Amino acid sequence: MSVLIIGGTGTTGSRLASLLPEALVGTRKPVGDNHVRFDWDDPSTFEPALDGIRKIYLIPPIGVVDPVPVVESMLARARLVRRVVLLSSSAVPESATGMGALPALVRTLPEWAVLRPSWFMQNFTGDHPVAAGVQAGEIVTATGDGRVGFVDAADIAAVAARALTDPLPHNTDHVLTGPEALSYADAAAIITDVTGRPVRHRSVSTLELTERISAGLPRDFAAVLARLDEDIRGGAEDRVTTTVEDVTGKPPTLFRDFVSAPTRTGR
Repeated sequence: MSVLIIGGTGTTGSRLASLLPEALVGTRKPVGDNHVRFDWDDPSTFEPALDGIRKIYLIPPIGVVDPVPVVESMLARARLVRRVVLLSSSAVPESATGMGALPALVRTLPEWAVLRPSWFMQNFTGDHPVAAGVQAGEIVTATGDGRVGFVDAADIAAVAARALTDPLPHNTDHVLTGPEALSYADAAAIITDVTGRPVRHRSVSTLELTERISAGLPRDFAAVLARLDEDIRGGAEDRVTTTVEDVTGKPPTLFRDFVSAPTRTGR
């Protein structure tokens, strides 16, 4: 297939790799036969990983306020690549610099798709701060009563697989959500109901959230993340789209069904 999945061991990349078993998995620590070393911090890994590649699932570097220079450098070396599927976010607006400039960069390719998912359901599991809140019994955000169309990473991967393999390029932006918009208080209530473990939501100020999450992240990036919560509070993510079903033919996952899976939220 000549497909490279950048971040192929991550949340969406690993799920995409299971759907496209012939694809090459780009990762900082390759372990499998179909793995190749790819590290955004080490440009010497770009060309070996891109050898023979015609399609890329592109997850930009994490924690970088302006990833355009390094992504642009990588794409300049992708001489055979015709199609790129970019994982962006519904929360990131178009801009001349920063994360918001990546879609315009990808659109210079002959074939492309920009995935703009809402917040992941997987944020309630694993190592995410929200997941830590679930385990502690209190989710802390700066979202107030704002609602989010939380989407399952498996649904994102399914759309990405179609965008990479459909004979005709999508050449469009896909805004991806789950089937319902929920506040964090709604999500906490569902988790409580399904698991029997009390979980509540507490909303704080944007500044307080920045302080809380900057302990493990660069402060400027922590501030960006906190402002996204502020946007949710203002209603920016209060929407539902039919894109997952339109592209894949299958309805997106309900949050209750996601939580009900035995491996979710510590069950």
